[in-house]
Amino acid sequence: MPMQNQIDIVAFEPEHIDGAVELSRAESWPHRREDWAMVQQLSAGVAVVDGDGRVTGTTFMTPFGDDYATINMVIVDKSMRGLGVGRKLMERAFELAGKRPLRLIATKEGLPLYEKLGFVATGTIRQHQGAVRAVERPEGVEDMRSGDVEAVKALDRKAYHADRSALLDALLQRGQIAVVRKGDAIDAWAAIRPFGRGEVIGPVIAPDAKTACALVAYLASSREGSFLRVDTGSETGIAPWLSELGLAHVGGGVTMRRPLTENAGEPKHKVFALVSQALG
Repeated sequence: MPMQNQIDIVAFEPEHIDGAVELSRAESWPHRREDWAMVQQLSAGVAVVDGDGRVTGTTFMTPFGDDYATINMVIVDKSMRGLGVGRKLMERAFELAGKRPLRLIATKEGLPLYEKLGFVATGTIRQHQGAVRAVERPEGVEDMRSGDVEAVKALDRKAYHADRSALLDALLQRGQIAVVRKGDAIDAWAAIRPFGRGEVIGPVIAPDAKTACALVAYLASSREGSFLRVDTGSETGIAPWLSELGLAHVGGGVTMRRPLTENAGEPKHKVFALVSQALG
């Protein structure tokens, strides 16, 4: 799709990752090359490339079966703003998503465009991060065993109303998963993996806030002084505890859907922290 000044929107390929890292750093995003590569592994995306081969815009569509897709990594270089590039990127993301319902987490800057494109706000996400303080390792939490994979995926499906198996496989390749058992069943779980300036804890899926905090504490207990990040919904109630843990509230975003659809029934297990703001 040619644009002015020999700028094209092309399929995002591995060769675009280094340029995308530079683009995100200009926006003060913490994403490393490995973080971009993980999103690309799970998604279909496009890049805006100028006549010199420089990446000046990106967006990705990450599908979770036919249940829904997230739109993420939407960036437009400052030099390209006001030219309708953001809208064109979103239109390409819509094409990639097909008939899937869409979700995203909007920045303050992107919110007006998303509203014009039919997205409706459903809540807010709080980004907490910092050097974690000393925390006692709680009882009743343990590392996931090899035989727990399918049970962890099943719990994730119940909480998200979607099949995110490919995402969970990517987490297993990159990080550590902790679980809480109830008898022989997995009753809650959380993941931690390298991301940005340190590590990110998420998702955290649990039946209640007490269990969610126990999972975070377990993963944080061996990382005193290390940089950790947790993205949690404002409604989860764990934000004050995260602040006490040394993870300060530094920003966040607005959760949005297109169309606005409600999940079928309230799940017993809730999402207390996201994999990332890009992936949900």
